[in-house]
Amino acid sequence: MKKIVMIEDNPDNRLLVCAILKDYYQIFECDSSLSAMSCLRSMKPDGILLDISLPEIDGTEILQMIRAEAELKDTPVIALTAHAMKGDREKYLALGFNDYVTKPIMDETVLIETLRKYVPFP
Repeated sequence: MKKIVMIEDNPDNRLLVCAILKDYYQIFECDSSLSAMSCLRSMKPDGILLDISLPEIDGTEILQMIRAEAELKDTPVIALTAHAMKGDREKYLALGFNDYVTKPIMDETVLIETLRKYVPFP
């Protein structure tokens, strides 16, 4: 089963995402942006779900760190965010995210199919 690391500070969001994806992926949770890079280095995931609004270091800064790491730079990173204003999708894609899914997750198939584009499962 392919590994997904989810970097999300909200426990309710982590619980929901795990419930949606548990049949398709092995999910590893990081609840802090400070622990995210060490978690990613040790896990070497197949994909990353990254919240934008995190305490300490925001998701866009973590994305820059991921892209600077030789072993992680090509890992698909999907923004999982409540930033859902007009132009936000384009903004985050331009910053280097592979894709973008908004919270709250109203349709679980959007999350599954978006992630599946980058990290296929049988």
